Amino acid sequence: MAKLIDITGKSLSGEWGTDDETGDGIPVLRTTNFTNEGVVNYNDVVTRTITKKNIADKFLRKGDIIIEKSGGSDKFPVGRVIYFDGEEKTYLFNNFTGLLRVKNQDEWYPKYIFYSLYANYKRGGTRAFENKTTGLHNLKTDDYVSRYEVAEIDKTEQILICEKLNKLYEIIKLRRQELQLLDELIKARFVELFGDLANPKCQWKKEKLVDACKNPDDIKCGPFGTQLSKDEYCSSGVAVWEISQINSGFATQPTHFLTDEKANQLEVYSIKSGDIAMSRKGNVGRCAVFPETMEDGIIHSDILRIRVNNDLVLPVFMMYQLHYSRAVQHQIELVSSGAIMAGINVTKLKQIEVHIPPLKLQQQFDAFVAEVDKSKVAIQAALDKSQLLFDSLMQKYFG
Repeated sequence: MAKLIDITGKSLSGEWGTDDETGDGIPVLRTTNFTNEGVVNYNDVVTRTITKKNIADKFLRKGDIIIEKSGGSDKFPVGRVIYFDGEEKTYLFNNFTGLLRVKNQDEWYPKYIFYSLYANYKRGGTRAFENKTTGLHNLKTDDYVSRYEVAEIDKTEQILICEKLNKLYEIIKLRRQELQLLDELIKARFVELFGDLANPKCQWKKEKLVDACKNPDDIKCGPFGTQLSKDEYCSSGVAVWEISQINSGFATQPTHFLTDEKANQLEVYSIKSGDIAMSRKGNVGRCAVFPETMEDGIIHSDILRIRVNNDLVLPVFMMYQLHYSRAVQHQIELVSSGAIMAGINVTKLKQIEVHIPPLKLQQQFDAFVAEVDKSKVAIQAALDKSQLLFDSLMQKYFG
């Protein structure tokens, strides 16, 4: 094993400078440009006026590794890394990040060092080097760099390992792009069939959301306070459906369950096939239709259930209207409140206006989405398989 500090030396501190008032500033990468995949996101790169001398060595070069020094949360540790392969001598990095640069590239392949650090972060290895102050998680960078060790193998083997992982990552990226394109295809079909619902001249009739349901209580928030406590969760039984399942489109399995007796007591908070589940906190307004393949369950307090009247509107159409209509999105923003974390006001949500096109058009859209979803399922399965192989190779090579 070799010490990271012997491979890269100490982490170089970043620069921030002052506001770029002339438009001639230097592009500076921030933690907002980090991705969970360890690549640089070049969207929203800021420019700054930096007049310090002796910063030539801080301009990023291909093969540089940028490490997050401040950030993270109780759920996600600080210490993410990204691998730089962009335009050389153009970008700097800010003071919440640090630079690790391999000194002897005849002996060490930079991407191999990156993958080692990336694997360590993914398994929570940076958590032991955190220093939490005023809610901000800081990495004790010098300590981490001094103590972290990298498996010492021949450079040829390092390159072979990275080539395998790089190819798999490219396949994973391609699969994700395919899924994104299919989502864009659905959006295009939505606009083709229904037009711009935010246009004041839109021909479709409007209804309050609550009037698109059979009963006012068909729009309901999950149980609060003493109605359901964490102590009542068990390892199996009736599922409690939460935000994480909505975010994945119900692709992830529930982690909390209730006894049949408790679930019966909370029957008014049930969710079943065709119901729309909406996140009322965090990623506010995110929706997913509860699928036929899932067992009925109970919604979490952070979830809203919308059970539409299928004689007027189909769940799939309504879900995509909630996502795609700028007019509806604006109304959802207006009925969301909370100084720290926004939360939807259920009473006000019932009063937002939605469009109700002819059922025949909705059925056309529903059938189109069903066909696209078949392709998405196949691509997602291939993506999961590739991701599993990538993760197993990371485990094999880096522990």
